[in-house]
Amino acid sequence: MTLEKGIKVFITQSLGGTYTLQVPAYNGLYRIARKDADAIGKTPAEAAATATSSDDLESMVWDQLKTCYDPEIPVNIVDLGLVYGMEVTPQANGTSKVDVKMTLTAQGCGMGASIAFDAKDKLMRIAGVSEANVDLVWDPPWNPQMIAPEAREKLGID
Repeated sequence: MTLEKGIKVFITQSLGGTYTLQVPAYNGLYRIARKDADAIGKTPAEAAATATSSDDLESMVWDQLKTCYDPEIPVNIVDLGLVYGMEVTPQANGTSKVDVKMTLTAQGCGMGASIAFDAKDKLMRIAGVSEANVDLVWDPPWNPQMIAPEAREKLGID
């Protein structure tokens, strides 16, 4: 969607290199990707990291996933307990394929495709990753008990 130039917006979240905008004229929230940050007067930050071992690559994948956020919650998808699994598979050409299984806080979440796309996009930025798949799954159903203790504290959940 293209927002009109000069329309009033409020940045409600700026985590993980993306921005969530509240746009009263459209009665909704919109996500601005890192590459489009200049549209709201921000500077896009791009950096590609390089792994030196498979352990490094797995660590880098988890680190990248921790830069992905649900636009309405100030906690990354890993600490929210949304990532159910991740697998790195070496490819014949020396690169790696990354497969992620994740869920959402609710099946009806309108931002689900956007969150999955953000995760895939960020995984593809890792040097040596030639393919990334992020699949949304619903089993087991997510519940707040899956949130990491530090994130529960940040959100004020006992």
